[in-house]
Amino acid sequence: MQVEVWSDVVCPWCYIGKRRLERALDLFPHRDQVEVVWRSFQLDPSVPEGETHPTLPALAAKYGTSVEAMRANMARVEQLAADEGLEYHLADGISGNTLLAHELLHLAAEHGLRNELKERLLHAYFEEGRSVFEIDSLVPFAVEVGLDEAEVRAALTDRRYLPAVREDGATAQALGATGVPFFVVDRKYGAAGAQPAELLLQILERAWADAHPLVRLPAADGCTDGSCAV
Repeated sequence: MQVEVWSDVVCPWCYIGKRRLERALDLFPHRDQVEVVWRSFQLDPSVPEGETHPTLPALAAKYGTSVEAMRANMARVEQLAADEGLEYHLADGISGNTLLAHELLHLAAEHGLRNELKERLLHAYFEEGRSVFEIDSLVPFAVEVGLDEAEVRAALTDRRYLPAVREDGATAQALGATGVPFFVVDRKYGAAGAQPAELLLQILERAWADAHPLVRLPAADGCTDGSCAV
């Protein structure tokens, strides 16, 4: 069974959703037969590459609210993240274009390291306050999970994975995704947003049941309706 997750590496709900999915998978009896595939989705592709800006005032302006109101909203999200074992510092965050990070994740996928890199980038951005927007910022994370530095620099310089990122975005749009995280199981069931682990578990169970229907055997001698006939 395949679980595809569209997300961005600077989306606070995506990291929370990742933890909730992991909790659901821990409770799923067929966990060893589930493949999780991380798909690319940019929250704000309009940000010029190479530019960064403080997140707090930018979000306040985007949603037409005050900086203090946005700070309070961020604090609520930080508490929800803490409930999942994550330590956010949203008000101190820096935003930028995540295209290179998504391209790097596609390179990691070719080496079987996409899950490891996804976790590393999320942790670096939300819990360490580090940049995930430039080649020089991304290279150390890639090397940490086992990728070759020269290959990483070459791939991000020649943009060889840009078409793959664009394809992920187009697929998300075709499936009806308007935000992230966006979970899709076997291309049959979907869930938008950082849904509770219990709901994600229900989706996994339903998808599994659909893919593995019970086989009904011919009736044999036995007990029915609370009684046995001899």
